[in-house]
Amino acid sequence: MFSNERKQKIIEILLQTPSVRVAELSNLFQVSEVTIRRDLQELEAAGLLKRTHGGAVSITTASFEPALVEKEEEHLEEKKAIARAAVDLIAEGDTILLDAGSTTLQLARLLKANKKQRLTVVTNALNVAWELAFVETIDLILTGGHLRNRTLSAVGPIADNTLQGLYVDKVFLATNSLDVERGLTTPNIYEAHTKQKMVNAGCEIIVLADHSKFGRISLGLICPVTAVDRIITDAGAPAEDLARLKERGVEVIVAGGN
Repeated sequence: MFSNERKQKIIEILLQTPSVRVAELSNLFQVSEVTIRRDLQELEAAGLLKRTHGGAVSITTASFEPALVEKEEEHLEEKKAIARAAVDLIAEGDTILLDAGSTTLQLARLLKANKKQRLTVVTNALNVAWELAFVETIDLILTGGHLRNRTLSAVGPIADNTLQGLYVDKVFLATNSLDVERGLTTPNIYEAHTKQKMVNAGCEIIVLADHSKFGRISLGLICPVTAVDRIITDAGAPAEDLARLKERGVEVIVAGGN
């Protein structure tokens, strides 16, 4: 088992029980206690648990991934504004990739309403695909893959292999967490890996992230912020973070701003 997979399993165990012991994890994963302590140290550094003498305890808010139905209702007006700003970046004939996420779903609904624009859309999101399935001007490509029912996203080797053979004009990427220093992250390592393939497939990477995503770190790294061309957010995003992003060469669009 790879280190990232082992750490993902540790987080999953802590979602079920409030604490774990180093000796128990060492026996479970058949690795040394030194290796487990290193895993716990890295997870604590990422803000995903708190180490204790002989083990660790859960920090549920850091690793919890809300279901899509919950995320859809959070900051809904901000997400709609971000989607409106994003749709202005899409030109006739573009080939675009829509990641799974509540804000990219809002973007898909806008594309559905504008039935005159001819596009090719690649997506790994079941709900995004359903929104666009009957739009005659959109050539829709699904990645396939293992469906995560919590996010309605297809991830894993099938999705990754499909994405590895594609190149698109623009990727509209979702993220659970955005930290200027640590980059874009998400709680599930398989989702993170599929998002990495999306980043590699795009000529232009556009992140859609409302203000609640800033200053947070999750388990799986998607990419550093320097791999992103644009970030579209709302007026609630921390001004200091936006300034630091611009210093790193990332264009920032504040939806609804002047």
